Amino acid sequence: MVGIDGSTSALAALDWAGDYAERTGAPVKLVAAWDWPTSYGWALPLTDDYNPSADAERILTAAASRLLERHAGLSVESETVQGHPAQVLVDASRTATLLVVGSRGHGQFAGMLIGSVSEHCAAQAHCPVLVFHGDAAHGR
Repeated sequence: MVGIDGSTSALAALDWAGDYAERTGAPVKLVAAWDWPTSYGWALPLTDDYNPSADAERILTAAASRLLERHAGLSVESETVQGHPAQVLVDASRTATLLVVGSRGHGQFAGMLIGSVSEHCAAQAHCPVLVFHGDAAHGR
């Protein structure tokens, strides 16, 4: 299972997971979480066409295409789930044998060595977690 948010780190984790799945014959499930933005105080201005669920679907479609371009024989499934990414991935990990996430995503603390989502998954997941440190442009 791979947590996908469209970030460079998530795409690097996706590449690693594709290589691993190809070597082991395992299927790959891509999971993207989305939620309506919340704030305290001022309301966030959103355009009429803002649709985080559709954005998550587009990200998953692109990720699945990338994976299948590199590993044509893989069995790939994807799912978008409404909720906070950390909890969505922990819940989804109940049916996974391995959860792969990037070390930094699109959160507000993107510059941290390990992101809050990957840290939460490593501590709470119901299966082993691999937090991939690397980037998609430079490979492994």
